[in-house]
Amino acid sequence: MSTHTLAAPRLRGLQDRLWAAVTDRDEHAAASVILTALDDGLDAETALLDVIAPVQARVGTEWAANRISVAQEHAASAIAERVIAALAHHPAVRTAPRLGRVTVACVDQEWHVLPARLLAEVLTLRGWRVDFLGAQVPTPHLIGHLHTNGADVVALSSSIPTRLPTAHAAITACQAVGIPVLAGGAAFGPDGRHARRLGADAWEPDARSAARRITDGIAVPSAGRQQIDDLPHLGDQEYTLVVRSRPQLVREVLAQLETRFPAAAAYTEQQREHTAQDIAHIVDYLGVALYMDDDELFTDFLAWTAGILEARQVPAVSLEPVLDVLGAELKDFPRSTRLLGRARTVLDDFLATAVHNPGAFG
Repeated sequence: MSTHTLAAPRLRGLQDRLWAAVTDRDEHAAASVILTALDDGLDAETALLDVIAPVQARVGTEWAANRISVAQEHAASAIAERVIAALAHHPAVRTAPRLGRVTVACVDQEWHVLPARLLAEVLTLRGWRVDFLGAQVPTPHLIGHLHTNGADVVALSSSIPTRLPTAHAAITACQAVGIPVLAGGAAFGPDGRHARRLGADAWEPDARSAARRITDGIAVPSAGRQQIDDLPHLGDQEYTLVVRSRPQLVREVLAQLETRFPAAAAYTEQQREHTAQDIAHIVDYLGVALYMDDDELFTDFLAWTAGILEARQVPAVSLEPVLDVLGAELKDFPRSTRLLGRARTVLDDFLATAVHNPGAFG
């Protein structure tokens, strides 16, 4: 029973039952939803991509809206992992490998493993021999694996844009040993623009299209390309200098925050810790926007952060002093100054919308 023959109400029913199970933290009920559907004729790929994946996307949406906690989000993700493992060992879905070998891995420091895991399972179902290396694979370990085991292609996953510099290093390292790279995941942009900018040999938006692309074949890359060949603007050193200054920048913003945003004086120790983490993330996104020379990486993240803060009853206006202090500290860096100026415009627009429609971000 394929997704094309399964009625939409039936799919929604499976999604709703799985959602109820994962939000109740009931692993056995969640597994039962999927395994019973398989016994009733649902094909495994549909179960993975049209039931489990949408439910996990809903988990992320509910967390962003502050309707579930971080702990609930982690519990739901852990259950999804266990359900996928149960599905993979179901007798009805075992497939003997008959095609080539694919290595599937997340870039170093990337913990969002589910998209890569889904692709690994789909490839296995379609007859590929898959080496699934899991989350946060350091590039030297990835290359060591390729030297030992070989691969027809590496499928490299990243969900967080701040991992793009690391992804770039992994892409060029794989290509240097003659293995093409298919990039996937939210970090590379909804249209794959960042994958192309970093020289990936292919990009696809989802597991089905990625599996088709791998089956169609991806040309072996030419060796000898270096990272700066893709991003010549890195020659100005702004990215390197800002990233190295991250601890000092975070400390300086925190030191001035109470003066510029008096409400911060009443923050608890936990609130101060969360504020420091938020500031660090802002600096990280400033860094990756400098690396890619892409303003939207920074401005989109700032708008997203403003929405997250508002959903948690933290005024987004608290971001203004962060941008102001960073602007003062980085006044001698022209690209950073441009990015911070554009981010301030985006924040001003967000705040104006919030004033006129105060329920928009709750």
